[in-house]
Amino acid sequence: MAESKSKAGTWRSVFVLLLAFGPAIILILIATSHCKHKFKRLDDFGVIPKYEFTTSSGKKITNNTFKNDIVIFTTIQPTCPDSCGISIWHLDQLIFQITRSKKRLKHIKIVSIVTDYYGNPSNNLKDVEFSLKDRVDGYNPDMWLVVKGDPKQIYNIENNGVNLIHKSNEFFGGISYQELMLLADKKNHIRMIVSGKTEDSMRTMRDYMSLLEREYKQNEIKDKE
Repeated sequence: MAESKSKAGTWRSVFVLLLAFGPAIILILIATSHCKHKFKRLDDFGVIPKYEFTTSSGKKITNNTFKNDIVIFTTIQPTCPDSCGISIWHLDQLIFQITRSKKRLKHIKIVSIVTDYYGNPSNNLKDVEFSLKDRVDGYNPDMWLVVKGDPKQIYNIENNGVNLIHKSNEFFGGISYQELMLLADKKNHIRMIVSGKTEDSMRTMRDYMSLLEREYKQNEIKDKE
């Protein structure tokens, strides 16, 4: 009974955060529709805050790094995949394996910020990269970047009075952003926030990616007209 109450509390907290950043079910239905007149763009939550991260090779990653790329931001812990803020296996299988296998999706990047259990910046990049290379088929560090730096740089955003930096024992490590993924468009605008804990939520992120891709295709059609 206690475990059931704990899980319910966690999902209530996650639900409040995600509800503040857009109605997922409606968007998914629109994204999977083939009717042009039903097409709806993802909400725009503004430009992602300025950030600077560093890869294991010492390369600096900033807001100007991913021009014309769609980027998914996550955290990742050296304890993965046994103890993680998000489901690394589902991120691999449902997003990375799809993007790496299709040339038309090479512009989609994953940036995983290495943190310790409590969400603090960690320098343990080598171990995380080793784990990904060992477990992820075709792992490509140019498409799935492992970086160090303070994750609060990008998660310190607010909408409808709700901030993504939310402390609670209900979250992994006691901090909400460890369980959240951000979707940034080609102009570095945050277009969606999704929980990364389950298979369903990872599929939801994939649907949002498809909707964003469709937005760009619609723009191309309009430009040609």
